[in-house]
Amino acid sequence: MLVEVAGWMGAGLILLGYVLVTADKLTGRSPAFQWMNLLGAAGFVINGAWHGAIPSASLNVVWMAIAIFALFRLYRIRRRQAE
Repeated sequence: MLVEVAGWMGAGLILLGYVLVTADKLTGRSPAFQWMNLLGAAGFVINGAWHGAIPSASLNVVWMAIAIFALFRLYRIRRRQAE
């Protein structure tokens, strides 16, 4: 049951992020958007791995890596601006 919840929560977070960017409420450079992608992809990884959907799980591991890279980059940019 928890695996299914993780998958649905992941789907919801990724879709919510997409809706918010499309509606100009967030940007792709927004930490909130990147966190939604990171956590959403993690939910898909849990669900996909549990169900043996290796292509889906693998895609979402890469999706998580992109979000982590973006968050790290945003952190560095904001840190430099604060100096």
